[in-house]
Amino acid sequence: MYDIVKMLHSYWAYLVLLVLIIATVNALIKTFGEKEYEAKDFRKSLFTLIVSHIQLLIGFILYFVSPRFELWSELGGGVMSNALARLYLVEHPFVNILAVALITVGYSKHKKKLTSKSKLKTIAIFYTIALVLFLLRIPWSSWIG
Repeated sequence: MYDIVKMLHSYWAYLVLLVLIIATVNALIKTFGEKEYEAKDFRKSLFTLIVSHIQLLIGFILYFVSPRFELWSELGGGVMSNALARLYLVEHPFVNILAVALITVGYSKHKKKLTSKSKLKTIAIFYTIALVLFLLRIPWSSWIG
């Protein structure tokens, strides 16, 4: 089960990054270009919200079925002194939960805005920060290699 969930989590991450980049770049271009908010912008931000939440759910499952989870009991407080264990058990989950929370807040806040400019600016800000956080905490060495 672990291998299947790990593979799903890794491949789904490509989709999350792709749609997040599309939604973020779209919002940034339209914000700086002072263009109108359209229905397709709503769909892009909604699809980003959905795929990121699915990735978070897959990540939670992976976290608890992973053999690395047992390091909490083996190392105890030593998880923080082991760089690889800290990355997989603390940094990666925490930062990515924060990124998904930012996507969620940004999506919710943009729906309450009344003007195109404020809607697009809200998405641009929250989704850009989430994208940066995702990119900072991807375990690149194991993901690509």
